[in-house]
Amino acid sequence: MKEPKITFHILSAFPESFGYLFTSILKRAQNKNIIKIKIHDLKRFTKDNLDDRPYGGGYGMVMKPEPFLRALEKIIKKSKYKKEERIIIFFDLKGKIFNQKMIAKLKKFKEIVLICGHYEGVDERVAKVSDLKLSVGNFILTGGEIPAMIVIDSLTRTLEGVINENSLEEKRGYFSFPVYTRPQKVKFFDKILKVPKVLLKGDHKKIEEFRKKTGKKLNL
Repeated sequence: MKEPKITFHILSAFPESFGYLFTSILKRAQNKNIIKIKIHDLKRFTKDNLDDRPYGGGYGMVMKPEPFLRALEKIIKKSKYKKEERIIIFFDLKGKIFNQKMIAKLKKFKEIVLICGHYEGVDERVAKVSDLKLSVGNFILTGGEIPAMIVIDSLTRTLEGVINENSLEEKRGYFSFPVYTRPQKVKFFDKILKVPKVLLKGDHKKIEEFRKKTGKKLNL
């Protein structure tokens, strides 16, 4: 069997959070062995609590470093890839912003490890053994599970063989426009919602003009 293009490792205290990763396009990508996803339950790497009070005082609980470090050691020891083929990502609001340019850089790695914090955060010593601090946006989430899924989803769809190349925004220059499908008319309460007439007449020049007028160039 051929090697997957990317193996993703997720370190999380909540492995039940990741059902989405095993559906639809991502499921097909795994069935075709384009990607592999391994979820590491942090609770299996400790006999104690996963979190504790922060040194110096403050609000909330901080996730202890040992479960993360033990999980990372296990992944690295069992890995068939060289150090330069692997990247360890630590989600942090202060990190680099995740965007399409970042995806192009990350897809070069054979193995991507995603560290999912929770509660008040993760002991900073875990960040010190990571390769990249990453933020998915200027907003606060309760944990790193959703950012991990964002990274896997957005990166996987760009890999060859996952989806039709003509469907990739990369091929269309990141230009987004409104789309419609059948039926031509639908009812919402007492309002009739119609497909624009220009899309029904088959005049490709006018359709292109309509899409340029109603669409938007995306700065990704």
